[in-house]
Amino acid sequence: MSDTATTPNPVPDPPTGPVPFDRELALGLLHDMLRVRRMEEKCAELYGSGSIRGFLHLYIGEEAVAAGVMRALRPEDNILATYREHGHALLRGVSMAAIMAEMFGKQEGCSRGRGGSMHLFDAATHFYGGNAIVGGALPLAVGLALAAKMQGRQCITACFFGEGAMAEGAFHESMNLAALWELPVLFCCENNRYAMGTALDRSESQTDLTAKAASYRVATETVDGMDVVAVHEAAQRAAAFVRDSGSPMFVEFQTYRFRAHSMFDPELYRDRAEVEAWKTRGPIHTYTARLKAQGLLTEADFLALDDAVGAEVRRAVAFAEAGTWEPVADLARDVCTPAPGTGDAS
Repeated sequence: MSDTATTPNPVPDPPTGPVPFDRELALGLLHDMLRVRRMEEKCAELYGSGSIRGFLHLYIGEEAVAAGVMRALRPEDNILATYREHGHALLRGVSMAAIMAEMFGKQEGCSRGRGGSMHLFDAATHFYGGNAIVGGALPLAVGLALAAKMQGRQCITACFFGEGAMAEGAFHESMNLAALWELPVLFCCENNRYAMGTALDRSESQTDLTAKAASYRVATETVDGMDVVAVHEAAQRAAAFVRDSGSPMFVEFQTYRFRAHSMFDPELYRDRAEVEAWKTRGPIHTYTARLKAQGLLTEADFLALDDAVGAEVRRAVAFAEAGTWEPVADLARDVCTPAPGTGDAS
């Protein structure tokens, strides 16, 4: 990790223009982003008070990607993500209460309190986990897609990862096999420009990420990841391509996280002024402004929506606080497979 600030990244103009969706979808996307933002803001507060421990990686600033992509996927599709996966899990359908309980370490959590922030998992929604290993979800995505193809199931597998994962061997192996075996994988690269703490142009000789993916003869697209409209439209095109062709596709979502890599990160690798400049492209307030300009949203509508999200957050925290710790006697549960015919772990 670099210990010096980099030259600020140039900040593009904020997204503008009409929202081409009906009011239900338009407001649904705003609601999705607000749910992620308010939940994570509360998580940061709870981390400071000691209710949430361990590692905590916030998605604040990147909400448009998860919101736009999730609404382009079907219930039967598989989802994999990184350790910055709270928003993906929430918008996939994992309840905010189960997510919050998991981050508290309570057994009512979606991973029974054993995974915490980085390992949210819910088989019922086909959300096959956050993953603490950089690039760790990529080969899993290939395996899930291969299994679905062999079983004749009509689904695609969407895998979210950061641009830092593209420096890992697992990325290249996964892209190669997905292309070679013609597997229905949607590779969703969330390029926030700094990976864990090093600017892209200081760690990669080839900064055109689509060029890397295209070298494996995979279809590619680059999208403004701060614009939920552009994200959703691109995700619809990409999901349709993967579903219809049975072949993989790589989409780069150019985004920016407003918070440090994790709550432990001193954030010495980027200039504070750059962060503030990027906040002018924040996906929630720029999208809200567009909705208001188009007459799809009033300030009263926004406040009502935000109040409803706030109430959901409060219920989730109350659920987590009322949750229970796993009994010590159960600590070895699932560590070993029961011996055949005995029901006892050996």
